[in-house]
Amino acid sequence: MRLTDRAALITGGGRGIGRAIALRFAAEGAAVAVCGTGRDALETTAHDITAAGGRALALIADVADEAAVARAIAATVARFGRLDILVNNAGIAGPTAAAVDARREEWARTLDVNLTGAFLCAKHAIPHLIASGNGRILNITSVAGKIGYALRSAYAASKWGMIGLTRSLAIEVGPQGVTVNAIAPGSTRGERIAAVVRDRAAALGRRPEDVEREFFIEANALKRMVEPEEIAATAAFLASDEARNITGETLGVSAGFRL
Repeated sequence: MRLTDRAALITGGGRGIGRAIALRFAAEGAAVAVCGTGRDALETTAHDITAAGGRALALIADVADEAAVARAIAATVARFGRLDILVNNAGIAGPTAAAVDARREEWARTLDVNLTGAFLCAKHAIPHLIASGNGRILNITSVAGKIGYALRSAYAASKWGMIGLTRSLAIEVGPQGVTVNAIAPGSTRGERIAAVVRDRAAALGRRPEDVEREFFIEANALKRMVEPEEIAATAAFLASDEARNITGETLGVSAGFRL
């Protein structure tokens, strides 16, 4: 097991990619705290980890709220005695709309959660990650952070920003032994992509199944969706000693999206 004796905090850890990462990290030996706003899902993830013999903690925190972030990190350290890995996974899809139709509050909330939330978590976690002697920050961005994305300007801007944050933090904390990397998933099976497909279909006046095929399956080289567990496997690698000399990078797990 590659993460034995390490403690991780995973934001948005109740569902989808976050849950898959939490379960994988626990299977690799880590103690895992999951935080977010959906109590039932978080507690289910924590229960599943402890039922399998692991250590887990469920915490309620909106990552856009700095005080809540500080409390979640303090609670993680209080429970496990340390914090070695931060996974900034919490995110929202934001509006599916042309820029001229999007509301400012939708734009602001998308950036607050997806980008500012990652910054706040890193800000409060970094002292503990430095103290661990082997700290890791993983930012879950998106292929939308590498391309232009019509009708999803807020989401794309937030994910482009996460890549810039990743590179900047890697330079800042590298001398203290902390690595900072990003993972850019492609179309990943789960509740969020299903909602995005529905919203885009409605915006375009098309059938959801046609939109899914054209925009999210045919657009990649392997002609299939990514599974959350595949993102989790990449996260486990980047969190491990095997990746000790990888920092400032963005690894795509996208089935070859728009090559």
